[in-house]
Amino acid sequence: MRMLKEDASQPLYNVARRSLKLGLLLWNRFTARGSENVPATGSCIICANHVSFLDPPILGAGVRHRHVRFMARDTLMHGGFLGWLLPRIGIISLDRTRGDIGALRKAIQTLKSGAVVGLFPEGTRSPDGTLQEPKGGIGFLIAKAGVPVVPAYISGSYRAYPKGARFIRPHKVSIVFGTAIQPEEYAALAKEDDGYLKVAQLVMSRIAALQPR
Repeated sequence: MRMLKEDASQPLYNVARRSLKLGLLLWNRFTARGSENVPATGSCIICANHVSFLDPPILGAGVRHRHVRFMARDTLMHGGFLGWLLPRIGIISLDRTRGDIGALRKAIQTLKSGAVVGLFPEGTRSPDGTLQEPKGGIGFLIAKAGVPVVPAYISGSYRAYPKGARFIRPHKVSIVFGTAIQPEEYAALAKEDDGYLKVAQLVMSRIAALQPR
């Protein structure tokens, strides 16, 4: 399979990432730690908690050395500026009204090509800012891809821009990246009963462990 060009070299993605990071720095005092846990080359998945529309920009802003390709609901692709931008920066469209096997296959193919894919195992934004149960489909994707999984925890985005809010508040936001979960750590889990869900739960437990004390 043809390898993707080095992630950090895509001009449009870099422009979008830097612009969003600048906004986060100025308005939300953005900080990031542990980005060295994201491999400099090769495939990996970054999994984070999800409470806000700010989470993808925060995750992307925290990894300046790689191009992170996210999965996002297909309704965001329908017209307007986002409909133009998102496909051009590598967003993978996902139909959340059904089991979108096609989107999962595309994500796996993207990973097999040497890319970084950003995922939110909870599937949708938490309504109250707390961690939710993960979706088994994420475990399926991880098990089939067989690549390192970097857990990440995002803080402050719920207070800055919770579900239903109309404006972004000037609340501090941050992200911390943990040590990667290697394929050998979850390969055996995937073979058990409800194995894909157990893989997803393992990832969520590593995300939870990164919460500030």
